[in-house]
Amino acid sequence: MTPQKMNRRQLLLVDDDDIFLHVLGKAMSKRGFDVLTAPGIADALEQTRQAVPDMAVVDLKLDGESGLDLIPQLMNINPDMTIVVLTGYSSIATAVTAIKRGASDYLSKPVIADDVVNALAGNSPRRKVLEEFSPMSVERVEWEHIQKVLKENDGNISATARSLGMYRRTLQRKLAKKPVAK
Repeated sequence: MTPQKMNRRQLLLVDDDDIFLHVLGKAMSKRGFDVLTAPGIADALEQTRQAVPDMAVVDLKLDGESGLDLIPQLMNINPDMTIVVLTGYSSIATAVTAIKRGASDYLSKPVIADDVVNALAGNSPRRKVLEEFSPMSVERVEWEHIQKVLKENDGNISATARSLGMYRRTLQRKLAKKPVAK
């Protein structure tokens, strides 16, 4: 979805920082959104029941509450809602939880309005990186680790085997094999 197609879509912004809420609200209005704002979960739910927005941007920490708790409640009201979580306290654990609860993206503050628009449109730069990323196989990770330890031991097989906690002969067999591509 392009930013032009998102024009005149209703957007709920939830953040307990009044200044940030005002600034982001103004920026998103200039980008063609009808903006609703809420400083907390209760206000957000009230706004959502009255106007059922298409999209929401939710802060992770809301004055003693968690924006993560708001995500499933918003999804119950509008299952098609696109939700982006913003936080100044990003971690892998909270990102995973946000996505599992229904958020479509997770952004770390500070953030510019165009990043929020891109995240709402599903065009987050991080999403493209994640799609291109393919983790190495366990065999490849093992091969890379052995090579690293071997280099640290200046190519000495016996010292490398001791460092890895394996028999010298086992290490020699592993080194004789061709490395796995990925």
